[in-house]
Amino acid sequence: MTPLDGALWLIRHGFAVFPCDHPELNRCAGLHKTCDGSRGKHPAVAFTRGWTLDERKAHETFGRGLRNPAVSVGACSGPEGVQLLVVDSDRPGAIEDVAGARGETWPATMRVDTAKGHHDYLWAPSSLKLGNGLGSLQGQFDGDVRAGNAYVVGPGALHATGVVYELEDPERPPAMAPSWLLRALLTKPQRPVRQSYPRPESRSLQGLVRFVADSTQGQRNSRLFWAACRAAEAGVDDAPAALLDAAMHAGLAEAEARATIASAFRTAGVSA
Repeated sequence: MTPLDGALWLIRHGFAVFPCDHPELNRCAGLHKTCDGSRGKHPAVAFTRGWTLDERKAHETFGRGLRNPAVSVGACSGPEGVQLLVVDSDRPGAIEDVAGARGETWPATMRVDTAKGHHDYLWAPSSLKLGNGLGSLQGQFDGDVRAGNAYVVGPGALHATGVVYELEDPERPPAMAPSWLLRALLTKPQRPVRQSYPRPESRSLQGLVRFVADSTQGQRNSRLFWAACRAAEAGVDDAPAALLDAAMHAGLAEAEARATIASAFRTAGVSA
């Protein structure tokens, strides 16, 4: 499935489509000022209003150049006006494990295989105020959810690793989200006791470390990348180790944090 194939399939099934960066482009096509290195995922238009359901426009956008197709989640609606909810598992079976731990069975639904796991598309009542928060699944689920003002990369997209996002079963539509999942997403998470992290002696580094340590879900990686770029440009000693501690304190996995810091230093032309 090519990006154009994916875009057309999505449009024909009622999903609002817009273009994202493509990893084979020489430079990121995203609208952001500084790319965090996650090539192939950055919106090339304002996704809340630059989406389309027009096949002709899709041919113009995805047929003339390298762009990945993505879905503007909040612009999609299903039968009787239900809203779209996408569960993004960072490893195969992550959401099934969550369901099993609760004595539940995960429903068969529209699924797109990704580079790390899969996206499960579900319908949810339009009256619910869903977003990108995990609710009581925080710390229990290896992944994220996307609803409302959000987007996901769609089938036919090329990941930076060379993996193409693919539909597991093109004939399977989104199922209704199970009630246990909706209750969990709407329940406020219990705040864990946050462990302290080492404070660097350098004043110039202290602010960057605090900026990273105070990150919340959805901004941790981008904040870490920005702080690491500034530290690299300033030539601050011991920055990688201090920023790594702060990122792990904020909840990022060590491997992901190390990769982001290394990417930032490469961007700045400095060895981490």
